[in-house]
Amino acid sequence: MMTAPASSTKVRGETILSVDNLVKHFPISQGVLFQRQIGAVKAVDGVSFELRRGETLGVVGESGCGKSTLARLLMRLETPTSGRATLEGKDLFKASGSELRRLRRNMQMVMQDPYTSLNPRMTVGDIIGEPFEIHPDAAPKGSKARRVQELLDVVGLNPEHINRYPHQFSGGQRQRIGIARALALRPEVIVCDEPVSALDVSIQAQVINLLEQLQDEFGLSYIFIAHDLSVVRHIADRVAVMYLGRIVEIGTEDEIYERATHPYTQALLSAVPVPDPEVRDQRNMIRLVGDVPSPADPPSGCHFRTRCWKAQDICAKEDPQTVPRAADPHPSACHFAELRPTTPTV
Repeated sequence: MMTAPASSTKVRGETILSVDNLVKHFPISQGVLFQRQIGAVKAVDGVSFELRRGETLGVVGESGCGKSTLARLLMRLETPTSGRATLEGKDLFKASGSELRRLRRNMQMVMQDPYTSLNPRMTVGDIIGEPFEIHPDAAPKGSKARRVQELLDVVGLNPEHINRYPHQFSGGQRQRIGIARALALRPEVIVCDEPVSALDVSIQAQVINLLEQLQDEFGLSYIFIAHDLSVVRHIADRVAVMYLGRIVEIGTEDEIYERATHPYTQALLSAVPVPDPEVRDQRNMIRLVGDVPSPADPPSGCHFRTRCWKAQDICAKEDPQTVPRAADPHPSACHFAELRPTTPTV
C-alpha cells in the first residue's frame, strides 16, 4: 500500500516553499530581420509568499492576472526575469543537474484540462508509470505495474483498468488519472492549476474531496489556482488574491472571505453567486467600471487605481506594499484598505 514519505525532521506548519519578489516579463519585439524590444508583458510582477507544510494556499483572480504563469515559473517551465523561489531551502532557479532533478521530483503539477493533458496514444499504465521511467529509483525493478495499480486505487479508479486509454474515461476520471500521475513520485508540494474548472459541478466536489483526502493521508502541500472563489473557500487554508501580476491581498480563509480590506477583493466577493434569491436581492454588489488594463502597459502606482472608487492622487504616485493594515492585521496592498461598509459607495 502506498504511504507518505517518512521523516522525523519535517514539522507541519513550517515553511516548505518560499517565493520572494518573483518577476516574469515577456518581451515584445518589433522588426523582422533586426528585432528590437519595444516593451514587455508583465505577467508576474513582484510576487512574494510562503507555503507551509500540510496547508493549501489558494491563488485567485481574474483571467489574465498571472496565475498560470506563476505556476509555470514554480515548475521551472518558464525562466523568471528576476526573483527567487526556494523549496526546502534550495533555490529552484539556480539548481541544475541532479539537484534540479531531485527538486522537480518533490514538486509536481495537476493540469487544468484533463482532456489535453493526457497523451491519447498512451495507456493509463504508461501515463502514470512514466515518472518511474525518468526516476527509476522511485519504483524497484519489476514493481512498476503494481505501483501504478496502487495509485489507481488511491485515487478511486479500478486498478484493472491499467491498460485502458484516456478516451475510455470521463472528464472526472481523467483528472483522477492526472492526480495519480502527480502522486507517483511521492512529492510534498503539488501545484494545482485550475484542476476542476473544466468539470461539472458535481464532479468538481468529488475531485476537491479527493484532494483533501490525499492531503491528509500523505501530508501534501497545495498551491491551488482557481478563478472560482467558492471552490477555493472549500479547500484553502490561506488565500492570495492576484491582480495584474501582483498579489494585492493575502490572508487566512476567514480573513479574506469575512474581513477583506482591498477594494478588488471586495469586488470579487460581491460577484460570487448566492443560491438564496432573497439574500441575493438584498446584497450590495460592487460594479467595477472600465476594463482590466493591459499587462504590457499597467497603470503607475497601484495597478487597480483605474477601476477603484477609492483612488486618490497618492495611488498614481506610490505603489502600495502588501503589508498589514490598520483595518485588519492581514496584508493588503492598498493605501486606503478598510473593511467593506454596509452600503458600498458605488
